[in-house]
Amino acid sequence: MSEKTTSELDNILGRTHLSEFEKYLREQKDSLAEDDEAFSVYVKNLLAGKGITQQSVFLKADIPERYGYKLLSGEKHTRQRDILLRIFYAGEFTLEETQRALKKYDMPPLYSKKPRDALLMIIFNERPGSIIDVNELLNKNDMEPLRTSGLQD
Repeated sequence: MSEKTTSELDNILGRTHLSEFEKYLREQKDSLAEDDEAFSVYVKNLLAGKGITQQSVFLKADIPERYGYKLLSGEKHTRQRDILLRIFYAGEFTLEETQRALKKYDMPPLYSKKPRDALLMIIFNERPGSIIDVNELLNKNDMEPLRTSGLQD
């Protein structure tokens, strides 16, 4: 069974009677938000599927390895979306994978009406180079570069 989008689930819910809620949960299990472990499992599975090690991701993202492992395991939590974006970019996540990972982390997804987010969406689609290249593009467009882990919460 393939995972449904939020819009698809909303349409199904629009046709679902209260008495069918348990059936909805069973049938849509693969598409529903999971527990706190979901983020960690999702990211680790994506990286494994791409043949990318966490260590190489942290190196490319310019994130201290120990901190990165703690973030991905759920041992530490950040309120800095830029830290996660660095990890997802370095992990070669697609825009769709990035949006899903952000949601699983309880972070707002990139929003096309915000200029910086719109540019980041294009960057995730086109993959112009390293994190340094990403920050140069942001700077060139008078936008804040992706913050480093030195500014973490």
